[in-house]
Amino acid sequence: MKTLLNIIWLVLAGFWLALGYVLAGIICCILIVTIPFGIASFRMASYALWPFGRTVVDKPTSGAWSVIGNVIWVIVAGWWLALTHIITGILEAITIIGIPLALANWKMVPISLFPLGKQIVPSDRMMAAYGQ
Repeated sequence: MKTLLNIIWLVLAGFWLALGYVLAGIICCILIVTIPFGIASFRMASYALWPFGRTVVDKPTSGAWSVIGNVIWVIVAGWWLALTHIITGILEAITIIGIPLALANWKMVPISLFPLGKQIVPSDRMMAAYGQ
């Protein structure tokens, strides 16, 4: 089921959302100081291409710099990426088939706003970590 949802996702929204993240990553990699933002953006682009079967968790080694970086990210790029996910989710929720896709879009809003200090892991690994 995850594969089917990922294929539908890729065709309807994933490619365009990932393209937005790649564009933000390229812009961020222009300056040396913003390269960590670019790397985070490329990581989110891969998540936007194939989201089902993966989840976002806090990175235990992140510190105060990730908080400061997230504030800068929200101002520079995060707000418009989050807005893209919200609008795309609303458009997908119009149909019954699109409801799971809309939920996946809305699940990506927090990571599009605050990507630093997070990591993307397979859902199976997340379940194993909590003993389920």
